Amino acid sequence: MLILLVGGGLWFTFYARLQPFRHFRHSIALLTGRYDRRYAQGDLTHRQALSAALAGTLGLGNIAGVALAISAGGPGAIFWMWVTALVGVSTKYYTCSLGIMYRGHDSLGQLQGGPMYIVQEGLGKKWQALAMLFAIAGLFGTFPSFQVNQLVEVMRTQTLTADWVSQIPFFNWAFGIALALLVGSVIWGGLQRVAHLSVALVPSMVIGYLLITVWILGQHASDIPHYFQLIFTEAWQPSALTGGLLGVIIIGVSRGAFSNEAGIGTEVMAHSAAKTNEPIREGLVASLGPVIDTLIVCSCTALIIIASDVWQHADGIQGVQMTMLAFSQELGLFGEIFLALMVLVLSLTTIFTFWYYGSKCFSFLLGAEYADFYKYLYLAMIVIGAVMSMEVIFNFMIGMYGLMAIPTMVATLLLAPKVNAAAKIYFSELAKKP
Repeated sequence: MLILLVGGGLWFTFYARLQPFRHFRHSIALLTGRYDRRYAQGDLTHRQALSAALAGTLGLGNIAGVALAISAGGPGAIFWMWVTALVGVSTKYYTCSLGIMYRGHDSLGQLQGGPMYIVQEGLGKKWQALAMLFAIAGLFGTFPSFQVNQLVEVMRTQTLTADWVSQIPFFNWAFGIALALLVGSVIWGGLQRVAHLSVALVPSMVIGYLLITVWILGQHASDIPHYFQLIFTEAWQPSALTGGLLGVIIIGVSRGAFSNEAGIGTEVMAHSAAKTNEPIREGLVASLGPVIDTLIVCSCTALIIIASDVWQHADGIQGVQMTMLAFSQELGLFGEIFLALMVLVLSLTTIFTFWYYGSKCFSFLLGAEYADFYKYLYLAMIVIGAVMSMEVIFNFMIGMYGLMAIPTMVATLLLAPKVNAAAKIYFSELAKKP
């Protein structure tokens, strides 16, 4: 994981000559719709593709995942999450450009994309085992169990719901079944319904979260330099309790990967559905993901947890419970309610998007004509996730993400020259336009 994600990301950054960073303004301009082409191949606009991808990454990785990183590795783990995000900008630029460049067709003849198609179409049949590895790991790694599990925890710990929840026998099972019915009503509408929901919900939640963070940190304005100093100091001189320097790096990188998914390959499947024939264009849009997801949203969560000081005194409390305690301490009941709403919305959008990812992997392995069977399997995993242990689920997810990174990064490293060749043409043509 360290070598592939951080080492590979650093290599991409220099190999691209910082192109995603140098063309950041153009990346944002692509979201306005000015460059959308109605008759291009694909299903989603650039903005819808980014929103769908962010719906999969902006979720409990930003709220519970950050708390897990701090509880396991201390504040220093946040620094290594930032490193993962910075190199992830270039990684997403390459992986998602290739996602458009090497789209293929499923067994029903529908245009599809993702790391398995990059391997199959870009590297050829002799690399098919690598494509199969991604599809198998992606099938299991995109189960919604973690999101569902933490949603149950919110219901059990949130002040307004904790009392009556404790009175309901078999609450976890009942909650899982009710959530499965809700999710089923959305995923039977297909990718378009998921994308429209994501565009409607994700931006407003992110803006609201940023405003709340500014308000809380405004109460600790004089201490903000100390918080950043703590993050940088602990990144290089961590205590023995956090596993030493290598332990903190591993924790930060794995949580960063879980948060923004750069180099993992799941987000490539969303961006591959973009309605464009310009691979570089979608690669630039995708490069915004780690900035929004980890550098902005995860940093908000981390600073609130550090400011509240709960990470030093919350023995046995981790995940969403720690973040909930921090919001409660800073904003009282309002903080609890706001975070509960944030968790609900972002968890649901992640669950919807993960269905799409898992369905693509299922169709690649067994045939698109059997994709409806996956919907029933996915809904069953929602119910199971409501009753399983959070630690077991999270460790399983991280393991699957590590397996997905192998084919994604290997294929991207081998095909990176193709992206550079396309970028040279794209940016030269862009420079000619007024």
